[in-house]
Amino acid sequence: MKQDYFKKEYSYIKKQKYVDNLKIMVDLLPDYFFEVPASSTGKYHPEFSLGKGGLLRHSKFAAKLAHEMYNDESITGTFNQDEKDLMIFALLLHDGLKSGLVKEEYTRFDHPILMANYIRDNKDKLTLTDNEVEFIATCIETHMGPWTTDYQGNDVLKKPVNKYQKFVHMCDFLASRKFIDTKYKDNDLLD
Repeated sequence: MKQDYFKKEYSYIKKQKYVDNLKIMVDLLPDYFFEVPASSTGKYHPEFSLGKGGLLRHSKFAAKLAHEMYNDESITGTFNQDEKDLMIFALLLHDGLKSGLVKEEYTRFDHPILMANYIRDNKDKLTLTDNEVEFIATCIETHMGPWTTDYQGNDVLKKPVNKYQKFVHMCDFLASRKFIDTKYKDNDLLD
Protein backbone atom coordinates (compact mmCIF):
# COMPACT_ATOMS: atom_id res chain seq x y z
CA MET A 1 0.00 0.00 0.00
CA LYS A 2 1.18 3.51 -0.79
CA GLN A 3 0.52 4.69 2.75
CA ASP A 4 3.21 2.30 4.04
CA TYR A 5 5.92 4.55 2.59
CA PHE A 6 5.37 7.06 5.43
CA LYS A 7 5.24 4.75 8.45
CA LYS A 8 7.93 6.68 10.34
CA GLU A 9 6.56 10.09 9.38
CA TYR A 10 3.09 9.31 10.75
CA SER A 11 4.70 9.23 14.20
CA TYR A 12 5.50 12.95 13.83
CA ILE A 13 1.74 13.65 13.91
CA LYS A 14 0.07 13.50 17.31
CA LYS A 15 -3.63 13.56 16.36
CA GLN A 16 -4.82 10.22 14.97
CA LYS A 17 -7.55 11.91 12.92
CA TYR A 18 -4.82 13.69 10.92
CA VAL A 19 -2.83 10.48 10.43
CA ASP A 20 -5.95 8.69 9.17
CA ASN A 21 -6.74 11.49 6.71
CA LEU A 22 -3.15 11.72 5.54
CA LYS A 23 -3.19 8.00 4.76
CA ILE A 24 -6.28 8.51 2.60
CA MET A 25 -4.57 11.29 0.64
CA VAL A 26 -1.34 9.30 0.28
CA ASP A 27 -3.30 6.42 -1.23
CA LEU A 28 -4.77 8.90 -3.74
CA LEU A 29 -1.35 10.05 -4.96
CA PRO A 30 -0.30 8.93 -8.42
CA ASP A 31 2.08 5.95 -8.48
CA TYR A 32 4.87 8.00 -10.04
CA PHE A 33 5.25 10.08 -6.85
CA PHE A 34 6.95 7.13 -5.16
CA GLU A 35 9.33 6.46 -8.03
CA VAL A 36 10.52 9.69 -9.70
CA PRO A 37 13.42 11.95 -8.67
CA ALA A 38 12.66 15.24 -6.92
CA SER A 39 14.07 17.14 -9.89
CA SER A 40 13.28 16.08 -13.45
CA THR A 41 16.57 17.66 -14.61
CA GLY A 42 18.72 16.94 -11.53
CA LYS A 43 19.45 20.65 -11.33
CA TYR A 44 17.63 21.81 -8.21
CA HIS A 45 17.94 19.15 -5.50
CA PRO A 46 20.67 17.36 -3.53
CA GLU A 47 21.97 13.94 -4.48
CA PHE A 48 19.84 12.01 -1.97
CA SER A 49 16.68 13.24 -3.69
CA LEU A 50 17.73 12.25 -7.19
CA GLY A 51 17.16 8.89 -8.80
CA LYS A 52 14.36 6.43 -8.15
CA GLY A 53 12.31 7.47 -5.11
CA GLY A 54 13.98 10.88 -4.89
CA LEU A 55 10.72 12.84 -4.67
CA LEU A 56 9.54 10.57 -1.87
CA ARG A 57 12.84 11.07 0.02
CA HIS A 58 12.68 14.84 -0.51
CA SER A 59 9.16 14.97 0.97
CA LYS A 60 10.16 12.80 3.91
CA PHE A 61 13.20 14.98 4.57
CA ALA A 62 11.17 18.20 4.48
CA ALA A 63 8.82 16.69 7.10
CA LYS A 64 11.81 15.53 9.19
CA LEU A 65 13.20 19.06 9.18
CA ALA A 66 9.88 20.38 10.51
CA HIS A 67 9.72 17.64 13.13
CA GLU A 68 13.23 18.47 14.35
CA MET A 69 12.52 22.21 14.48
CA TYR A 70 9.38 21.58 16.54
CA ASN A 71 11.77 20.70 19.37
CA ASP A 72 13.14 24.26 19.39
CA GLU A 73 10.64 26.69 20.90
CA SER A 74 12.64 29.66 19.67
CA ILE A 75 11.70 28.61 16.11
CA THR A 76 8.24 27.07 16.51
CA GLY A 77 7.06 28.06 19.99
CA THR A 78 4.02 29.90 18.69
CA PHE A 79 2.62 26.90 16.81
CA ASN A 80 0.03 24.75 18.59
CA GLN A 81 0.04 20.97 18.15
CA ASP A 82 -2.73 20.88 15.54
CA GLU A 83 -0.89 23.46 13.44
CA LYS A 84 2.31 21.42 13.70
CA ASP A 85 0.46 18.27 12.67
CA LEU A 86 -1.18 19.98 9.70
CA MET A 87 2.15 21.42 8.50
CA ILE A 88 3.67 17.91 8.51
CA PHE A 89 0.59 16.77 6.55
CA ALA A 90 1.22 19.56 4.02
CA LEU A 91 4.94 18.83 3.75
CA LEU A 92 4.44 15.14 3.05
CA LEU A 93 2.01 15.99 0.23
CA HIS A 94 3.38 19.30 -1.08
CA ASP A 95 4.90 17.78 -4.24
CA GLY A 96 2.31 15.04 -4.63
CA LEU A 97 1.38 16.15 -8.16
CA LYS A 98 4.76 17.56 -9.14
CA SER A 99 4.56 15.97 -12.60
CA GLY A 100 0.80 16.48 -12.95
CA LEU A 101 -2.20 14.29 -12.16
CA VAL A 102 -1.04 12.01 -14.94
CA LYS A 103 2.76 11.87 -15.17
CA GLU A 104 4.28 14.38 -17.55
CA GLU A 105 7.94 14.48 -18.56
CA TYR A 106 8.86 17.59 -16.58
CA THR A 107 7.81 19.32 -13.39
CA ARG A 108 4.56 21.25 -13.65
CA PHE A 109 5.22 24.81 -12.56
CA ASP A 110 1.68 24.99 -11.16
CA HIS A 111 2.07 21.76 -9.16
CA PRO A 112 1.43 23.56 -5.83
CA ILE A 113 -1.98 24.69 -7.11
CA LEU A 114 -2.73 21.26 -8.58
CA MET A 115 -1.98 19.52 -5.25
CA ALA A 116 -3.85 22.07 -3.13
CA ASN A 117 -6.91 21.73 -5.34
CA TYR A 118 -6.58 17.93 -5.33
CA ILE A 119 -6.97 17.96 -1.55
CA ARG A 120 -9.92 20.34 -1.80
CA ASP A 121 -11.50 18.19 -4.50
CA ASN A 122 -11.17 15.07 -2.33
CA LYS A 123 -12.35 16.58 0.96
CA ASP A 124 -15.53 14.51 0.78
CA LYS A 125 -13.32 11.45 1.42
CA LEU A 126 -11.82 13.09 4.52
CA THR A 127 -13.02 13.86 8.03
CA LEU A 128 -11.18 17.17 8.14
CA THR A 129 -13.00 20.44 8.73
CA ASP A 130 -13.10 23.03 5.95
CA ASN A 131 -10.62 25.13 7.97
CA GLU A 132 -8.20 22.20 8.26
CA VAL A 133 -8.42 21.48 4.53
CA GLU A 134 -7.77 25.14 3.75
CA PHE A 135 -4.85 25.30 6.19
CA ILE A 136 -3.17 22.35 4.42
CA ALA A 137 -4.08 23.55 0.92
CA THR A 138 -2.79 27.10 1.42
CA CYS A 139 0.47 25.83 2.92
CA ILE A 140 0.93 23.64 -0.16
CA GLU A 141 -0.02 26.24 -2.76
CA THR A 142 2.52 28.73 -1.34
CA HIS A 143 5.40 26.30 -0.74
CA MET A 144 7.48 27.69 -3.60
CA GLY A 145 8.12 30.90 -1.67
CA PRO A 146 9.33 33.77 -3.86
CA TRP A 147 9.40 31.66 -7.05
CA THR A 148 5.96 32.58 -8.33
CA THR A 149 6.55 33.34 -12.02
CA ASP A 150 6.70 30.71 -14.74
CA TYR A 151 9.23 30.59 -17.59
CA GLN A 152 7.15 33.03 -19.63
CA GLY A 153 7.15 35.57 -16.80
CA ASN A 154 3.53 34.96 -15.82
CA ASP A 155 2.75 35.37 -12.13
CA VAL A 156 1.20 31.96 -11.42
CA LEU A 157 1.79 31.09 -7.77
CA LYS A 158 1.05 32.84 -4.49
CA LYS A 159 3.79 33.82 -2.06
CA PRO A 160 3.56 32.63 1.54
CA VAL A 161 2.04 35.33 3.74
CA ASN A 162 1.50 33.81 7.18
CA LYS A 163 3.88 32.07 9.56
CA TYR A 164 2.58 28.60 8.68
CA GLN A 165 3.03 29.04 4.94
CA LYS A 166 6.48 30.56 5.49
CA PHE A 167 7.50 27.65 7.73
CA VAL A 168 6.38 25.05 5.16
CA HIS A 169 8.27 26.94 2.46
CA MET A 170 11.38 27.08 4.66
CA CYS A 171 11.33 23.31 5.24
CA ASP A 172 10.88 22.63 1.52
CA PHE A 173 13.60 25.15 0.65
CA LEU A 174 16.08 23.59 3.08
CA ALA A 175 15.26 20.09 1.85
CA SER A 176 16.15 21.19 -1.68
CA ARG A 177 19.59 22.68 -0.91
CA LYS A 178 22.36 20.87 -2.77
CA PHE A 179 24.87 21.30 0.07
CA ILE A 180 22.75 19.18 2.42
CA ASP A 181 23.65 15.52 2.36
CA THR A 182 21.78 12.88 4.28
CA LYS A 183 21.75 9.12 4.11
CA TYR A 184 18.84 6.85 3.27
CA LYS A 185 18.32 3.11 3.26
CA ASP A 186 15.24 1.75 1.46
CA ASN A 187 13.85 5.32 1.29
CA ASP A 188 14.07 5.72 5.09
CA LEU A 189 16.29 8.39 6.61
CA LEU A 190 19.14 7.01 8.66
CA ASP A 191 19.27 8.88 11.97
